[in-house]
Amino acid sequence: QVQLVESGGGSVQAGGSLRLSCAASRYTVSSYCMGWFRLAPGKEREGVATIDSDGNTGYADSVKGRFTISRDDAKNTLYLQMNTLKPEDTAMYYCATRLWVRNCLSAVTWYNIWGQGTQVTVSS
Repeated sequence: QVQLVESGGGSVQAGGSLRLSCAASRYTVSSYCMGWFRLAPGKEREGVATIDSDGNTGYADSVKGRFTISRDDAKNTLYLQMNTLKPEDTAMYYCATRLWVRNCLSAVTWYNIWGQGTQVTVSS
């Protein structure tokens, strides 16, 4: 059974940085589309960043220039480096994939395997 486990969340002040990790089991993150998503209170889950099997990346406008998605093939782990964090980045962050698919789509509902999430809280 494919599993995704996020870690690295925490509480930081505005302007700070965090790096989220998503470790995969029974699944090769470099071979398929992977994405980071977030869910803030009172809002719908939204896409943050994606990376496909060719390494092509995509970002939400709200995080462009601040967040970077990457992966470590040797560790079979997906990352989200978050810099210059803002209070509006406060949310539960999830990694997800569409099982066995190489290219990414933007629709949140298209992704069918999700981790349990890791909380990011940014204070002003």
